Amino acid sequence: MIKKTFTALLCASTLALASCGGNASRDSIRAVGSSTVYPFAKAVAEELVKSDPNVSAPLIESTGSGAGIKLFCAGLGSDTPDIANASRRMKKSEFQSCQNAGVTDILEIQVGLDGIAIASAKGGIDMNLTPALLYRALAARPYGKEQTAQNWSDVDPSLPNEPILVYGPPSTSGTRDALEELILMAGCDADPAMSALKESDPQEHDRVCTEIRSDGNYVDQGEQDNLIVQKIENNPRAVGIFGYSYLEENAERLNALSVNGVKPTYEEISSFRYPGARPLYLYVKKAHLDAIPSLRGFLEEWAQMWDRDGPLAKMGLVASPPDAMARNVATIDNLTTLDGSQLD
Repeated sequence: MIKKTFTALLCASTLALASCGGNASRDSIRAVGSSTVYPFAKAVAEELVKSDPNVSAPLIESTGSGAGIKLFCAGLGSDTPDIANASRRMKKSEFQSCQNAGVTDILEIQVGLDGIAIASAKGGIDMNLTPALLYRALAARPYGKEQTAQNWSDVDPSLPNEPILVYGPPSTSGTRDALEELILMAGCDADPAMSALKESDPQEHDRVCTEIRSDGNYVDQGEQDNLIVQKIENNPRAVGIFGYSYLEENAERLNALSVNGVKPTYEEISSFRYPGARPLYLYVKKAHLDAIPSLRGFLEEWAQMWDRDGPLAKMGLVASPPDAMARNVATIDNLTTLDGSQLD
């Protein structure tokens, strides 16, 4: 009966016909995407099941934001995810891919804020960084020139004479996207020549400003942020890059590094004074809301848990400003869909 109901609901839209030929059916929520949003989504899922034991446990997968949105945008139907968790906003090109595949009605819900934390082990390497210093240390071609820095002191004499060794997120991660956009791009554009390049050759500008070195000084550690924490704990000369919630969870073992003199704390992220502050999102298929019985309840559970004093804040989620929170509650209540005009 569930399979027939799901299929009937989705096939009612002519845009969804291509997704209705599969044999898969389910009544549980499936969410894919960001490793940063993952622990919060798991906590919400557990609370949903606790409040109603008849609800099938949601399946939450950590695939990275980019990979998750790609799966989400593949089409409608029970063999596709209901939700994409994302640690950066959906891109206009991704929104168009969704539209092309029949995923035309999408809810965008900002669930809170996070910060791109840069940290070392307690007693390990300590530095006061800036976006420009991080860019010069991590870029494949800083300002279009050969990357020669092997030690932090090669970047700037004020930094430690220690090898550059940074464990960070992969290219599929929203944390990586945010690192590139909020930190590396800002550091790159501090050079006037890069601003001129942005005008004359935007694609080359983006490559020069966001391509990260691949010579072993930056180590792609996959989508498991906890593994990055373990790596830097075992090497006091190493630096890790991950979401603020992982820093909060391991505060007794890690040392947060300042960026522009500001450390990633709850207050500094919520005020956006910390340069790496960023919103976190859910993208939800409106067409699946009636087909998956517990999906509305899952979204309502999020809204009950994301307050400043709520359970998710205790895990490291930074609450959105009150006006943003009110807008997102209204999106859930009114099922307001994204029109894509504000996406980049």
